[in-house]
Amino acid sequence: MNEPSLHKTYKQQAAQLNHFRLTGKKIVGWESPSNIALLKYWGKQGEQLPQNPSVSFNLKHSKTTTKIYYRKKKNRESSIEYFFKNERNGTFENRVKNYFEKLDVYMPFLEKLDFIIYSENTFPHSAGIASSASSFSALAHGLCSIEKELFYTLKSPGEFHQKASFVARLGSGSASRSVPGKTVLWGHTDLVNGSSNEYAIPLDHQVHEQFKTYRDAILIIDSGLKDFSSSQGHALMENHPFAQSRYLQAGKNLEMLLLALKTGSEKLFAGIVESEAMTLHALMLSSNPPASLMKPNTLAILEKLIKFRKHSSLEFSFTLDAGPNIHILYPHKSRVRIVDFIRNELVAFCENGSWIDDEVSTGPKQIFYDI
Repeated sequence: MNEPSLHKTYKQQAAQLNHFRLTGKKIVGWESPSNIALLKYWGKQGEQLPQNPSVSFNLKHSKTTTKIYYRKKKNRESSIEYFFKNERNGTFENRVKNYFEKLDVYMPFLEKLDFIIYSENTFPHSAGIASSASSFSALAHGLCSIEKELFYTLKSPGEFHQKASFVARLGSGSASRSVPGKTVLWGHTDLVNGSSNEYAIPLDHQVHEQFKTYRDAILIIDSGLKDFSSSQGHALMENHPFAQSRYLQAGKNLEMLLLALKTGSEKLFAGIVESEAMTLHALMLSSNPPASLMKPNTLAILEKLIKFRKHSSLEFSFTLDAGPNIHILYPHKSRVRIVDFIRNELVAFCENGSWIDDEVSTGPKQIFYDI
């Protein structure tokens, strides 16, 4: 595959990102959405590159807000403090430190700064609603804002968000998709010009207006920590007996999904999206060792949704990420009937009757604070 390598480009540019003037403490903030994958990415290669392309919707209300204080480091070692919901979080702090080490080759100025990072989500953390996607996207956009401020680089929105997607990918693959756009593609495919394994691009110009009104009802079956991480799940694909068949399937499904999105065919869309969700969980079950993230109430709700669609004749679809929680994707015109069904039939199966009334939206945005 011959495509331009941003890895080489950013590595070459890094030599210019060393010397800067900075006095006092500065602050930058970004709000970044979670995204729900329609076409799933499950399996990695190289430096956090996907084995197959993936497509997702950005969400509006399920998001991470990250505020970064930075200043020139006081001691030889750079200091990073990470707070989640105003409490020091050592686990994620270590993950961020490891992440910054990965970025050193592209952003060498990071090791010359001290950081205090405050982050919070509007949705349950680590429950399979792509919290790492929104977290690393918000963090990556913040780091790109710091680069722009210190070195006057990344002047155009295209340059800025491309590097933010590239940088976010190194923390979490799905984070690369939390960039501007309602519908986003990550991964190289001959079907879409400009697509890349190194960063994500918006697909909005190829999407029917019908899907731009879509909503996402997220049913919280279990908000607790998953039994295993997505990174562990991706690793299981390395020796999976069905890996190559899966990647071929994903390529065919991508072609059909792009057709559905372009033509507005909700029936075709639902068939592909639901097949992708079930394939993801089937791959976990058939891994060695096998793994399952579904819960009994996950299966109970899926059965009710299938019966409801048959009897109501409504067009909607369901999907799951790597977790037990269910996303119901539907057009705004069906909102009243879908919400009534959730309240009357489904909340009894949700943890504490909990669900998130979300919708497709346009991606991250910068937040400005007074220091």
